[in-house]
Amino acid sequence: MDETEKYRRFIAEHGRSVIVTVAAIKGSTPREAGAAIVVSDDATCGTIGGGQLEFLAIDHARALLGGRVTETRLDIALGPEIGQCCGGRTELAFETADRQTVQAFLARLAAESAREPHVFIFGGGHVGSALATALAPLPFNTAIVETRPEMVEALPDGVELRLSPMPEAEIANIPAGGAAVILTHDHALDFLIATEALKRDDLCYRGMIGSKTKRATYRRYAREQGLSEAALSRLTMPIGGMAVSDKRPAVIAALVATELIVVMSAAKAGIVPTGDATR
Repeated sequence: MDETEKYRRFIAEHGRSVIVTVAAIKGSTPREAGAAIVVSDDATCGTIGGGQLEFLAIDHARALLGGRVTETRLDIALGPEIGQCCGGRTELAFETADRQTVQAFLARLAAESAREPHVFIFGGGHVGSALATALAPLPFNTAIVETRPEMVEALPDGVELRLSPMPEAEIANIPAGGAAVILTHDHALDFLIATEALKRDDLCYRGMIGSKTKRATYRRYAREQGLSEAALSRLTMPIGGMAVSDKRPAVIAALVATELIVVMSAAKAGIVPTGDATR
């Protein structure tokens, strides 16, 4: 379930609530500006960083719901006076969740979600399914590309299924800045998909599962297809790195999810990472 839908359901199910948003930050803080938590009389949804800051926010939101306070902005120093040592300041905005406020809040979340990087997972087998599960709660727009509908019976909430007789053609549909993770049941199909992915210079990540033998075989194939060494340098293979040798699908998925977070964060910071086809 994506963030927008999670908040939408919470607000619909809990009635009266207050939306608490990190309006501004200074220095070291638990969460970034824009982070939000929705507070009802007996439950919460989301987080602004936990700890004493969040406890104070929840208490103030419930005091607003009960009519005991009227302040809709709090400027909180994250220091010894609240039992924290972050050293920064966080300004919180409190809004009663009426129809107009909720619509604006959900629209903002939807817009932010649409801007998150797209990750296309090619192959819905054991590792592909595990990776989809690992990525579902993370800030990605995730899709599984498969030729076989029976391979993908139950996707995590928020993960898209793209059925295609020609998965390699789906590379063209990945928005710029996205990622292709290639782990189908067929090495020849993997090679076709990887070649199309390496032809693009606007993706952040192009990764293919495989052994040293598969890597060497693919390099020969790619050169025959006219790919340059510069294009081959964009490939990450094996995916997830070599520091951990555990090949269980869930472990591979965790390693690849970490790899994607690092690569996407670097891209947001203006650093252009490359793969390493020779590692």
